[in-house]
Amino acid sequence: MNRKNIVPTISLLLCVFTGAYGQQKKSSNGKYQIAVYYFPDYHIDKRNEEYRGKNWTEWELVKKAKPRFEGHDQPKVPLWGYTDEANPLQMAQKIETASTHGINAFIFDWYYYNDGPFLERGLENGFMMAKNNNLMKFSLMWANHNWSDLHPATHGKPQKLMYPGKITAETWDKMTDYIITKYFKHPSYWKIDGCPYFSIYDLGNFLDSFGSLEGAAKAIADFRAKTKKAGFKDLNINAVVWGNTILPGEKTIISPDLLVKNLGFNSVTDYVWIHHVVLNSFPTNAYDSVKNVYFKYALNASGKFNVPYYPNVSMGWDSSPRTNQESSWGNFGYPYTPIIIGNTPNAFKNALIEAKDFMDKHLNKTKILTINSWNEWTEGSYLEPDTLNKFGYLDAIKQVFVDK
Repeated sequence: MNRKNIVPTISLLLCVFTGAYGQQKKSSNGKYQIAVYYFPDYHIDKRNEEYRGKNWTEWELVKKAKPRFEGHDQPKVPLWGYTDEANPLQMAQKIETASTHGINAFIFDWYYYNDGPFLERGLENGFMMAKNNNLMKFSLMWANHNWSDLHPATHGKPQKLMYPGKITAETWDKMTDYIITKYFKHPSYWKIDGCPYFSIYDLGNFLDSFGSLEGAAKAIADFRAKTKKAGFKDLNINAVVWGNTILPGEKTIISPDLLVKNLGFNSVTDYVWIHHVVLNSFPTNAYDSVKNVYFKYALNASGKFNVPYYPNVSMGWDSSPRTNQESSWGNFGYPYTPIIIGNTPNAFKNALIEAKDFMDKHLNKTKILTINSWNEWTEGSYLEPDTLNKFGYLDAIKQVFVDK
């Protein structure tokens, strides 16, 4: 069967959906908060258009993906079609589905460089203008990594650095003013005990931006002071910590526990399991094996940092859609990496159960789980329904954290 033939038309979905979402109620997780990363490259952005052509979005890579070896499940086909996340009606569909399956918040991968924002319309035009955005929360993970030309990447061809993640102190001051005014004051912004949650992805670039530990610590302290002055109780600033690098230009931080303490972070979490698990086998690695290594790391991390460590569950990994589909395939480094297989909805559910048990044992108060991710389609880690597993991954969240 051609899986594309069973994709429902988006117009029919929206017709049914828009008449129903106002009548739905979000599900409740009780003492757990489930926060899912959201990668907003599935709408038209002027930077992408200037570089890649009119109307380009990352859906183009999803559509063009091919199997790279026998049994490789590509291309992935979204059940809802190739949606426009900057359309508030289509974002409302995502909000409705997420909120009724036990997800409390989207953590948007948020980009801001010295020359201003990038990929912001998915949040600002989509989520923030959706009529049902009161059903769940949103927050920001400042994705301050270098943005290179790898959409797609070609093996052996140097990847052009397009937007450096290192910023100036002036940009930081301007950016944090914008964050407080535009996002923190929105009624759906996610707060932990009354404190807006804001996460920083690349600690290396953050340090480099201010030239010293003291300069970086002052930048965080200034952001905290501005947040309080704006009327908030405090700022919950979160550090994403890696063990292994993924993207070109990333570097591992030495003694991240001391850095987190000295910079004044409030909490620590992860973005994806493979930041802490080396995929040793090519082309495939078993999901359960990766999970077991990750939770060994998590156990160590829970006692290593002076602040709460929020665990992560990753749905999977397959960055092959970001490779040039006509070039040779091999273990050449990101995005030519091994992939994770066996990440079925049931295997994902078992990982959620383990994460729930972990939170019960190691988090006394606020029990937060981050998940990678809502829509990393070109990295093979997405909860959004496809034509193969339908709502299987979302149902797993609901079964573990909502259904009793």
